[in-house]
Amino acid sequence: MEYRFTKDNFENEVLNSDIPVLVDFYADWCGPCKMMMPVIEKLAEIYDGKVKVGKVNSDEEADLAAKYNIMSIPSFLIIKNGKVVDTEMGVMPIEKLAQKLDSVL
Repeated sequence: MEYRFTKDNFENEVLNSDIPVLVDFYADWCGPCKMMMPVIEKLAEIYDGKVKVGKVNSDEEADLAAKYNIMSIPSFLIIKNGKVVDTEMGVMPIEKLAQKLDSVL
């Protein structure tokens, strides 16, 4: 299952999560973000129950994007125990993000 994170649920769903969280900062107009959509959907399916996978629309949630210094999209944060443990930017193969997720499990 893929989550949608907002300023209203970020603390509860991400920072207080008992499992690692992959956060995808994206925008609807962003071509590379659209290219990553199937990758994120597949990761949500593969890691269901082990990693929470979700998206933050950086246009709608500018405060969250600023808080995490998102300067380029797509940007991916892996958050575990309320702390950012890894980051990535740009288009990449599913294997690269999967390897990063495996390393925090």
